[in-house]
Amino acid sequence: MRPAGDTHLALLQAAQAIRSERSDSGQGATLQELVHRSQVGYKVARALVAKMKARGQLVKVGERQVEYRNRKVDEYAPAAQAPDLASGPGWVALDGCVQGWMR
Repeated sequence: MRPAGDTHLALLQAAQAIRSERSDSGQGATLQELVHRSQVGYKVARALVAKMKARGQLVKVGERQVEYRNRKVDEYAPAAQAPDLASGPGWVALDGCVQGWMR
């Protein structure tokens, strides 16, 4: 899998920044807010947010009525980071077994 590009990282950082600013309300960022914060083009952001949502990097946290649209818009937030498997207790036990076997 290719590493994340600049636009991908900009959108993800924008989503994280908006989420941390609104942590008390639980409100996420709309696509328009992500575009403004990340300085990424609208068409590119629209396609990339859909891909990031499908990959599980962004999650829909709600809907909000906005004045520039008749329908409600989705609110997005970064997905909770999965724990690092390489640092879990199972890997520590496996490392101990391998170290003991190598002696």
